[in-house]
Amino acid sequence: MTEQIAPGTARPDGAGRREEEGVRAGLFTRSYGPPPRADGTTVVLVHGLGLSGRYFAPLARRLAADGTPVLVPDLPGNARSRAAARRMPDVERAADALARWHRRLSPGPSLLVANSVGCQVAAALAVRHPRLVRRLVLLGPALEPGVSGLRHCGRLLADAPREPLSLLVTAATDYLLTGPLRFAASLRHALRDAAGAFEGHLARVAVPTLVIRGAGDTIASHAWIRRAARLVPDGRAADLPGAAHAAHYSAPEAVAGLIEEFAAEETEETENA
Repeated sequence: MTEQIAPGTARPDGAGRREEEGVRAGLFTRSYGPPPRADGTTVVLVHGLGLSGRYFAPLARRLAADGTPVLVPDLPGNARSRAAARRMPDVERAADALARWHRRLSPGPSLLVANSVGCQVAAALAVRHPRLVRRLVLLGPALEPGVSGLRHCGRLLADAPREPLSLLVTAATDYLLTGPLRFAASLRHALRDAAGAFEGHLARVAVPTLVIRGAGDTIASHAWIRRAARLVPDGRAADLPGAAHAAHYSAPEAVAGLIEEFAAEETEETENA
């Protein structure tokens, strides 16, 4: 289970790392590293269906270790942001809520990293609020257009034995906090978005985008990841050996390395301009 840190309290590990959590700008938010700065890059991590930001802790700590500000919200209606929405918002409304939260907490555009169904929210945000996103990383976008909800559930069940037990415990707790009715409503919204708007959003993303898939992922197929990356005008795909759907949890060091290499391209482009 992820350690719970009170708002404004440093993580008591003696490493000098700042870790805080609490309701900020209307959403329950976990913060790692220093506060966001106008002259630096903030990383925002967006969780998947019915979950919370807790399962991003290994990746968030790794990314914040070099002084990068990392913000991890629970999306409205989910887990500890359950009270932030009277009913479960659809994908585009969730993206708009995330944009309002982003404007209050980050002084500039962020490197947006999303997992699973969170990739649909991230893509919608990048299109609807382009000034808030400087680069986009999609980790295993889950709902492949044209695949039925029943088949998606089968893929999810097939992936579970490939994930660490601690992740399954965390996910089960988050699902209970979100609640079955809100989970079902969120799934309906996500399936509708996957069947309609998602591919169009990807085709309109205007920032460089990296799509990462754990090689053992049974939810996001190899073919779909390649297709998603091709839809983005400046997109590319990468496979991560030895990981499944939640690669950010089971292989945070490897995922962080890919993200940092991807982010460094912006610095190189600026210097060469």
